[in-house]
Amino acid sequence: MRWLALALVFGVACTTPPVDPEGTLERIRGGTMRVGITASEPWTESTEDGPAGIEVEIVERLAEELDAEIEWVPGSEEELFGALKYSQVDLVIGGLGAKNPFAKEASLTHPYLTTQVVVAVPESDDVPEDISGLVVAAEPGTEATGVLFKTDAAINLFEDVAEAAGTRAIDNWLLDDLGLVETGVTLTETDHVMAVRLGENGWLVRVEKFLLDHAEEIEQLLAEVEP
Repeated sequence: MRWLALALVFGVACTTPPVDPEGTLERIRGGTMRVGITASEPWTESTEDGPAGIEVEIVERLAEELDAEIEWVPGSEEELFGALKYSQVDLVIGGLGAKNPFAKEASLTHPYLTTQVVVAVPESDDVPEDISGLVVAAEPGTEATGVLFKTDAAINLFEDVAEAAGTRAIDNWLLDDLGLVETGVTLTETDHVMAVRLGENGWLVRVEKFLLDHAEEIEQLLAEVEP
């Protein structure tokens, strides 16, 4: 009987739909979605016409499905995760990665996309066996460039590597547009996520389902970004 009781409890737990203690999803449906946004091109950016970018377009489509208006709340990551913790925003976007230092303050979605920064050469060049001594253009002040400095490559700091010539440390989704091929060296990898308030599991699942259902559209939006 004890095992039967445990099985029944477990079965109920497994079939109980996720809930929002604060009713986030129900409040957003037909209401207002408060979205914290921090600038991180091409995912999010501020323009004269308002927020723009891949994740902005994704969130606008989600809001349309929920018949919700969007209230954009700009800020730094630290400010927005603080606002999320105290229920002042419902969602935070801005090119967030799964290893975000503020992750413990929120619930992160499952990654909806993975991107890499790689070392790449022009299609017309031979792909080197390694990058020792190779001159590589890299953007200053980035994690990828920091990793590159730990290799034996010769680094040429360049503000916009898309405009550089020759070998570059570049986002892998730009390779085709720039006529580049990978050398096999990956500098960084980012699992892209969005963030909701801890415990609002019904809302979290709804956002995750939307991202999963629209995975191909998201990849297409990224492919349309110009270098």
